[in-house]
Formats: sequence, structure tokens, C-alpha cells
Amino acid sequence: MESFTDLDVWQKGMQLVKEAYVLTRKLPPEEQYGLTAQIRRAVVSILANLAEGFSRATAADKAHKYTTSRGECSEVKALLLVCEELGLLQQKETSRAKNLSDETGRLLSGLIQKFAHS
Repeated sequence: MESFTDLDVWQKGMQLVKEAYVLTRKLPPEEQYGLTAQIRRAVVSILANLAEGFSRATAADKAHKYTTSRGECSEVKALLLVCEELGLLQQKETSRAKNLSDETGRLLSGLIQKFAHS
């Protein structure tokens, strides 16, 4: 693999970014600096940490960045659940993003296992 963009997890994560941006456009304006900003930062951080991990030299450094990226997947899902609980988004609206978050996290877990034991 020549680039992090060749990874399946990158493709899945990019789908999640797009879905998160669609969802956050539905949040009320008063959440622009709250939930909207936090969801967007977290979802972009998934890809940023993935890219950074791909470029790290040691297996331990790679595993660490991939672990951080996986944590961001959980954060995105948690924030979407908060939006549901507050009545800002409906479960039917967030289900695709939550599934993408889970799938991205599973793919990252595979990378973590690969490099954590190297």
C-alpha cells in the first residue's frame, strides 16, 4: 500500500465524515459551537489520526495513533446518541452514521492488532 487513502478503513471513515456533516447541518444554530463542532472535530480526527499512524515508522507508534482514531469513533457514536436523547436528531437519522462508526472502529481494531503485536 502506498497511501493511507488506499486503506478500506479510510474509505469507510470518509463515508462517516460525509454522513456526519449531513447530520450536523440538521442541528439547531445554537449548537454550532457545541455538538456540531464537537462531532465534526471528532469525525475528522478519525481520518487525521489514521493518516498520521500510517506514516509513523514504528509498529508501536502506528498502533497508538490507530487506537486514538478508534477512540474518536466511539466519541462520534456517543455524541450522536446524545443528540438523539436531547431530541435534536432521530434514531432513524443517525443509524447509518452509528453503523459507519462501528464499522470504522472494527477495521481500526484490525490494524491495531496487526501493529500492537509486531
